[in-house]
Amino acid sequence: MTEPFDAHRRLLFRVAYDLLGSVADAEDVVQDTWLRWSAADRSPVRDPRAYLVRTVTNQALNRLRTAAATRETYLGPWLPEPLVEPDPADDVTDRLDREQDVSLALLVVLETLSPAERAVFVLREVFGMSHDEVAAALDRTPAAVRQLAHRAREHVQARRPRFEADAAQQRRVTEQFLAACATGDLARLLALLAPDVTLVSDGGGVVSAARRPVLGADKVARFLLGVAAGVPAESQRLVRVNGRLGLAGFAPDGATGYRAEHVTLLDVVDGRIGAVLVVRNPAKLMRVTP
Repeated sequence: MTEPFDAHRRLLFRVAYDLLGSVADAEDVVQDTWLRWSAADRSPVRDPRAYLVRTVTNQALNRLRTAAATRETYLGPWLPEPLVEPDPADDVTDRLDREQDVSLALLVVLETLSPAERAVFVLREVFGMSHDEVAAALDRTPAAVRQLAHRAREHVQARRPRFEADAAQQRRVTEQFLAACATGDLARLLALLAPDVTLVSDGGGVVSAARRPVLGADKVARFLLGVAAGVPAESQRLVRVNGRLGLAGFAPDGATGYRAEHVTLLDVVDGRIGAVLVVRNPAKLMRVTP
């Protein structure tokens, strides 16, 4: 009973997470899927993977529709909960591991899709399922899935740059960004930012954060240096955020522990930073450790 579920657990979590943008919600959906799987009559199930993907997708879509109403009353900009792992030292490993990782910036774009379009995009474009497989998972016709896939791709392509940074360029720019913020070097920081750079900061109304996006290189640079002033450089760590190199900042919490204060991802295009995404909501950083 457990073997097919365990074999596909990572896939099920990633489908749920890419649909919901929340680690906690994705874990709940996977648990609900397990309960349904363990209680179901599995004798007619010929393809456990397809059955489980269909179940987790439908469970996630139900939560996504409910979450949409909650996010309308969210204080300030809403960003997805980041998936944070230690920084891999090997760029080749980083490249291989990120092939099926949806970046934080792309998750923000997926928030603008309808639930059905998002599900089709995730299953088709991220996990490479066929139109027939996606149709079976969503209980729709292949023709309807093709229409949804076409609309979703056009929507995403219009809002995302075509050429993202490779792992080596992402590392170089992120390290230079960290150094510029640590030394308060305004000129160096401005050189890294695209003229139309946008900074989005999610504090959830719990901690201080910009309530509206900060626009333009000069305003973003001065905002960042103001925030970085007095912050020890050694409290910042290079980490992997949704498969891309990013930053995490920590502060002492009690006698021996540390708590995460932020997770930051730089959206690098053509060697310059086009967007800075800063997650500061403590509820979204509970799983982030030094």
